[in-house]
Amino acid sequence: MPVRAIEFYSGIGGLHLALRQSCVACSPVKAFDWDQTACQVYAANYGAEIITRIDISTLSAADLLHLDADVWLLSPPCQPYTILNPDARGEADPRAKSFLHLIDHVLPDLIAQDYQPRYILIENVASFKDSITRRHLVDTLQRFGYVVAEFLLTPVQFGIPNSRLRYYLLAKLSPLRFSSLHESQFDRVHEKIPGTALDVPIHSLKEYLNPTNEDGIPLRHSIHDRVLSKWGRLFDIVLPSDRRTCCFTRGYTQLVERAGSILQMNEDLDTTEIFDRFLEAQSRGAEDAVRILDQLHLRYFTPSELLKIFRFEEQESNQEFLWPPTISLKSQYRLIGNSVNVEVVRCLIDYLFDGDEFG
Repeated sequence: MPVRAIEFYSGIGGLHLALRQSCVACSPVKAFDWDQTACQVYAANYGAEIITRIDISTLSAADLLHLDADVWLLSPPCQPYTILNPDARGEADPRAKSFLHLIDHVLPDLIAQDYQPRYILIENVASFKDSITRRHLVDTLQRFGYVVAEFLLTPVQFGIPNSRLRYYLLAKLSPLRFSSLHESQFDRVHEKIPGTALDVPIHSLKEYLNPTNEDGIPLRHSIHDRVLSKWGRLFDIVLPSDRRTCCFTRGYTQLVERAGSILQMNEDLDTTEIFDRFLEAQSRGAEDAVRILDQLHLRYFTPSELLKIFRFEEQESNQEFLWPPTISLKSQYRLIGNSVNVEVVRCLIDYLFDGDEFG
């Protein structure tokens, strides 16, 4: 029998694509999400018959039992646990309700009917590891007969120039076991997860950028003068030849600090020197001081470039990711920032199934 998977909090389908590109080479039989815009994008890329828009906290065991899924893939809301959210309340946050519902009610109800998934993969922000929810999750899964492995991983470990540290939990139903892993732990993952190594070469950003032309920076990806004048010194600025970017969040292009890097397309100039000249002119009250920054050719990464960094490309078919025409540029950035890195999850799925017979 082919492997059957359910995707919860499916977003724009990063978990879907990772499963398809993994050693299992299959697609989820059903995906669930509440975000209407995300569901539209998912349907455009993977089929409207797979995605169901629903409040996951209303799902019941009866909704899932007939799907007969071997695998659960979950990327629950991170806002209750992220350090970027000053109002984060962990398990007390209403946005944590649906995930706790799945673990505390749906899964036990399924087990009572003599069914439970054999494999589980969960992704969240790195700070999730310190939450009460995580401790409750691990205890619950172990009580239900799962062997659990936990990891903190970033795309940099896979050669991708993006620092996006995330928490991952893998669970296998006993008597299944993880290869070369004796206990749940967060360190020394390089020897365990295929594709990671301490000395893995990191690709340069230019490999992920769209071709440039003589027309300059498209207006929709330029940075507004008002933003540069007031906040420009706070941007994390990278060059096409660099091999790093900071974490891109759902607030990219809307926020400045800790929302994602911006590009300096002119590599011939020293960034600090130009900004010093700009700040000096600004302090003198020069009205056109911001024009000094024009020569740096600063711009945001485009959605298509971020999709490449997040590895949303079909490696075999080279199929282009589709945005329905109703999806605004702001929504595109938000949905990408909420997504997963496909390559990291693909490697984790390979490890999850390593040594097991399937298909």
